Amino acid sequence: MSVGITIKHALKKYGENVIIPDLSVEIKPGEFFTLLGPSGCGKTTLLRMIAGFNTIEGGDFYFGDKRINNLDPAKRSIGMVFQNYAIFPHYTVRKNVEFGLKNRNLPKAKVKEEADKFMKLMQIEEYADRLPERLSGGQQQRVALARALCISPDVLLMDEPLSNLDAKLRVEMRTVIKNIQNSVGITCVYVTHDQEEAMAISDRIAVMKEGVIQHISTPKSLYQRPSNLFVATFIGRTNVLEGKLLCKDGKNVLKVKEYETELHNIDETHQSEQEQNVIISVRPEELLLIRDPDAPGMHGVVNDAIFLGLNTHYFVTLDSGEEVEIIQESSIEDTLNRGARISLYINTDKVNVFTADGEKNILSGVQNDSV
Repeated sequence: MSVGITIKHALKKYGENVIIPDLSVEIKPGEFFTLLGPSGCGKTTLLRMIAGFNTIEGGDFYFGDKRINNLDPAKRSIGMVFQNYAIFPHYTVRKNVEFGLKNRNLPKAKVKEEADKFMKLMQIEEYADRLPERLSGGQQQRVALARALCISPDVLLMDEPLSNLDAKLRVEMRTVIKNIQNSVGITCVYVTHDQEEAMAISDRIAVMKEGVIQHISTPKSLYQRPSNLFVATFIGRTNVLEGKLLCKDGKNVLKVKEYETELHNIDETHQSEQEQNVIISVRPEELLLIRDPDAPGMHGVVNDAIFLGLNTHYFVTLDSGEEVEIIQESSIEDTLNRGARISLYINTDKVNVFTADGEKNILSGVQNDSV
């Protein structure tokens, strides 16, 4: 049975060094919830606090209605999958998977039944009598998953489980993990620094920076309407430009260099008739390249063009000296050569505009579940 996880005002310190100052979050039952952020941001520390492996200096942790702050890790009904697999090298695959079941003193028939069930689910039943040294990295990770899940935990915790695998195996295993989580219906808290991985498998993502959650939402919402500049630059690629927000004839106008365009979706709390400095984040696919160098818009010169089949990536130096990347669907027209002068438009429906300090998105439609 999966449970929801509630964390209220979590505090983690090592001596005087504060790792997590004041963190609150609610994770829904059966949800695949990912903690995403750069190295050292506190995501693994928080996961280990949930597991009971790290002390809690402040705040309250709940599984459902049960406070678990002082509960022994062995009594928290969790399954844990680590970066280095942590399977027993002297045990066969079967013995590894059966380990947790045997510790619960279940009947032999029940132990075998459950182990067979999860080895089949993980597609490792044919390796039941092999030692881990005779398995690939992906197969070893499947063993670790089977061992974690066969005890029917309330919560599955996963700490960078794919980081030791090669690129092809990572893609394969993240599909396996998501499919298994869906079929079992277990609450999963997953830690990674890989934003593509997080986007591919998560129901919701919490982006962390220096022990503070910046934004919690669905992958699509995080990508399209990030709450601040840090989230915008950490999730996917983006071009960051300085600009101004003006009010002309009662309309909001975004000015980037010589280019002006009307904005229709300013959040009402940021409506102002005063000119204000802003930071613009525009994804490479939302910069529209025009081959006419005299068309209105921003102007620049193509530095490089990379044809990648479906898309062509252009790298352009604007007349202001700033460099931007454009991703354009490849067409039957010739790829533009280096030195070609072009014009650029911004897709104003998809652009994000932040306050001058980058701390807040001033557009409407930001969905942030941060407590």
